[in-house]
Amino acid sequence: MSEDLYTILGVPKKATKEEIKRAYRKLARKWHPDINPGNKEAEQKFKDISHAYGCLGNEEKRKLYDEFGEDGLKSGFDAEKARQQREWSTFQQAGQGPSSQEFGRYHSYEDLFGDLFNYGTGYSTDRPLRGRDIEHDFTIDLLSALQGLSTELVLQKMVQCEGCKGSGMDRSSPITTCFQCNGSGQVDVAQGPLHFTRTCPGCQGNGKKGKMCSTCAGKGHVPGIEKIRVTIPPGVKEGSKVRVAGKGERGMNNGSGDLYLIIHVKPHPFITREGDDLTMEVPVTVREAMAGGTVTLPTVDGPVNVKIPPGSQSGQTLKLKERGAVNIKSKKRGNLLVKLVVKVPKTTDKEILEAAEKMDGFYREDVRSNIKL
Repeated sequence: MSEDLYTILGVPKKATKEEIKRAYRKLARKWHPDINPGNKEAEQKFKDISHAYGCLGNEEKRKLYDEFGEDGLKSGFDAEKARQQREWSTFQQAGQGPSSQEFGRYHSYEDLFGDLFNYGTGYSTDRPLRGRDIEHDFTIDLLSALQGLSTELVLQKMVQCEGCKGSGMDRSSPITTCFQCNGSGQVDVAQGPLHFTRTCPGCQGNGKKGKMCSTCAGKGHVPGIEKIRVTIPPGVKEGSKVRVAGKGERGMNNGSGDLYLIIHVKPHPFITREGDDLTMEVPVTVREAMAGGTVTLPTVDGPVNVKIPPGSQSGQTLKLKERGAVNIKSKKRGNLLVKLVVKVPKTTDKEILEAAEKMDGFYREDVRSNIKL
């Protein structure tokens, strides 16, 4: 994503967490796909807005983004190693060089730069090479987000080449040890304290040479479709990231990256979520509000009976403890907040209207006495 995340949300870089949240809610309401059915532009804007809030609404991710940009948000990114690489580059530009003690565990360009994103080096034909992590937007309804969900996805992705079984070489041709690297998969490209090496160009880091697989052009993987069974844990919310291990793109020799599902939650007509608390507006009759009573409400856990206190007012909130959303990290549950909405009957019945007029005499003060400009 090339556009700055702060620009997408329309907030300055010094915006507070609350300012970012307000901006996201305003834009999400405007561009949500359910409000703009069939509008591809609105759908993309909603994805961009959700991505931006998923980063800037999280303090750790926001710090990484402010320091490293979009690279800091990539799966497997190591901030400390990135800082070391930046320091190394600064020294090189200044005509200096860090000692082998400072970067002793890095022996090649691939070690230093590739390790920032967990890509391995020193390849051999027997060693699985990690594939690229991929992200996939996944939209579910609020009830599924609260209860959890197990489903099957069909994804277009890079899959293992069946012609070479992921090796990149024609299995029917003779395979020999690469003479350029003597089977190590690496060749020297520099001398000195760092003693850098790089992937051998003769065997592409495999250490072995043979006829290239014609199906995948030596890559070990080809475009394809894969059905994936995924489990969404209870409690996910907008912007949550669910990791599906080993279901990213294929690498050489049956290696693979991970799949990350970016969760988007459809608005619910009766329930809203704030943190781990859920809020539900519940209509009650005038009699129930005045005299009290018991009403049955549907919840994530099934129907529950809720007592309405006598003299309840419209807008009054009742708290049902631990009936809210599950916190994925702590496993604790939030509360269900029941907001009462008093509904009056629509009628022109003379007897009812006279009773309502009589009821006015029981108000102890003007109900609008506190409204002032």
